[in-house]
Amino acid sequence: MRHPRPLVFAAVTSLALASLVGCATTAATDSSAKSVIAFGGEPQNPLIPTDTQETYGGRVVDLLFNGLVTYDAKGNLVNEVAKSISTKDSQHYVVKLNSGWTYSDGSPVKAQDFVAAWNYGALSTNAQLNNYFFAPIAGYDALNAIDAAGNPAPTAKTLSGLKVVSDTEFTIDLANPQSDFPLSLGYTAFDPLPPVAFKDMKAFGEAPIGDGPYKLAKGGWKHNVQVSLIPNPRYSGAQKAKNGGVTFKEYTTPEAAYTDLLAGNLDLLDGFPSNALKTFKQDLPGHYLNVPVANTATLTVPSYLPQFEGAAGLLRRQAISMAIDRQAIIDKIYFGTKSIATEFTSPSLNGYESHIPGNEALKYNPSKAKQLWEQANSIRPWDSSQPLTIAYNGDGAGNKEFIEAITNQIKNTLGIDAEPKPYATFKEFRDVINSHKLDGLARSAWLGDYPSLQDFLGPQYQTGAGANDGGYSNPDFDSEMAKAASAPTSQEGNVIYNKAQAILMKDLPVLPLWYADQQAGWSSNVSHVKLSWSGNILYYSVTT
Repeated sequence: MRHPRPLVFAAVTSLALASLVGCATTAATDSSAKSVIAFGGEPQNPLIPTDTQETYGGRVVDLLFNGLVTYDAKGNLVNEVAKSISTKDSQHYVVKLNSGWTYSDGSPVKAQDFVAAWNYGALSTNAQLNNYFFAPIAGYDALNAIDAAGNPAPTAKTLSGLKVVSDTEFTIDLANPQSDFPLSLGYTAFDPLPPVAFKDMKAFGEAPIGDGPYKLAKGGWKHNVQVSLIPNPRYSGAQKAKNGGVTFKEYTTPEAAYTDLLAGNLDLLDGFPSNALKTFKQDLPGHYLNVPVANTATLTVPSYLPQFEGAAGLLRRQAISMAIDRQAIIDKIYFGTKSIATEFTSPSLNGYESHIPGNEALKYNPSKAKQLWEQANSIRPWDSSQPLTIAYNGDGAGNKEFIEAITNQIKNTLGIDAEPKPYATFKEFRDVINSHKLDGLARSAWLGDYPSLQDFLGPQYQTGAGANDGGYSNPDFDSEMAKAASAPTSQEGNVIYNKAQAILMKDLPVLPLWYADQQAGWSSNVSHVKLSWSGNILYYSVTT
C-alpha cells in the first residue's frame, strides 16, 4: 500500500494549504483480470489533451494521461507527477516532479514535457479547444494576439511565465495572483506530452503515448466502433488499474446500450435512457448508482443569430426561459432524478449560491412569457416563416425526449412553431456548434473539469473561451471574472464569481435547466463501481 504525497502550497508561513492522504494499491494488475466493456461514443478529435473537451474523448484521454495532480472521488487534490507545488503569493509557483515517472513506452516524463505541451495548447495558431485554460499564465496574450482583421497574429511562440529549471523542476508565473489556480492543474489540458508528439500531432492523436494508468491497445482506436485500452504496467500513481483493460464500445442510441447492459453484453453504462429512469432500480438490483454530481444542463442561445440580438433578443430569451416548465420535465421524463437549476454552476461546489439576482427568469411563468414575447415583437417582429429549432445529439440519454417536451411547451405557451433538430452523433453535433453554424438554440451541458465555480463560468462564458458555444461576450462579466480570479482567497473569489453570475442572469447567454443526478449501472461481470465528484466512472477501480 502507498500513501499519495500531499499537494503542498508553501505560503509565507510555510503552512500547507491543502493536502490529502489516501491509499491506493501499486501492485501489478492481475494477469487473469478481464477487460471491461464500457459505454462510449466516437471522440470528436484526435486524442490530444489540449484539444479534447467533450465527454467521449475526455474519458479516454483521462485514462491515457495524468498530469501534476488528480482528484479523488470527492474532488480533493492528490499528487500524481508532482512531488510538490509551492507558492508564497498565489502568483509564482515552483513545481517539482517525482523522479522516475515514465510514459507507457518507458521514456521519462520531464519538466520540459509539461512546458512544451502547455505552450502548444496556448498558441492560438494551433487552434486547441482548451487554449483558454492557459490564459492565467504570463505571456498568454502574446501567443493569442490578433491583427487588425481579427486573425491570429502571435507575437511570441512560448509562454513567458513558464521556465524549465531541470528535468524535474519548472516554474509557473501567472499574470495575476489566482488563489484557485492549482485546482485547475488536474484538468486534461495540463497533461504532459512526450517529444514524439510534436513531430506529427495529428498522427500522435490517433495512437497517443501517455503516462496514465492505461495505454492504447495495438490498433485500439477503431473509428465509430470502439476504443480499447489496456493497463500501463509502468504506471506507478494512485489510479493503478484493477482490471485487464477498458474497451469503450461506441453506441448511437442510449436505448441500445441499456439493452446490452441488461443482456450482459455491456459492463458499464453511465446515463440511462429516459424510458429506463422509472425502472432501473428494479432492472438492476444492487447494480446501480444514482448520486448528485457537478453537472448542469442548459440551452445555448447563439449570440450571432439576429433574432436574439439587442433588446428584443433579450426579451425573447427571457420569454423562452419562462415558457419552460422544468419541473414537469423532471417529473415526467427524468422521474425526479434532477433538480431545477437556479444559477449557472452546481450545488456541489464550494461557494454555490442559489439566490442569484434575476433568477426569477428561470421560473415557469407562462403569462409573463407571453407578455415578454409580445414586447419583443413590438420592437422587432419574429420571423414566423422559420421555426425556432433546438439542436441536440440523438446518441445522448434522454435528449430526444426532453427537447421534444421543451419545443412543445414553447409552442403551446408562445404560439410559435418550434421544432427539435436532431444530429445523429455527438461528434456531428459538436462540429456544428464549434463552427458557429447553429440556426437556433442547442442542448448544452457542463460536467466539471475541476471543483471550482470558475470552471463552470470562465470556459463557457468569458469572451473567446473554448467552450463559449454561443459566442457570448460582455466586458463587465469578463472584468468580474478577472477580479474573482485575483482574489486573495478562494472564499473571497467565490463572492465575486457570484456577482459575475448576476450579469449572466441578466443577459441569459444560456438558459439553465437543471442540475443532474448521475446514474450508472453495471453487469454481473464487474464490481467495485464508483463515481467521481463530477460523475465520471472511476474505471481503474472496477474489478472483474
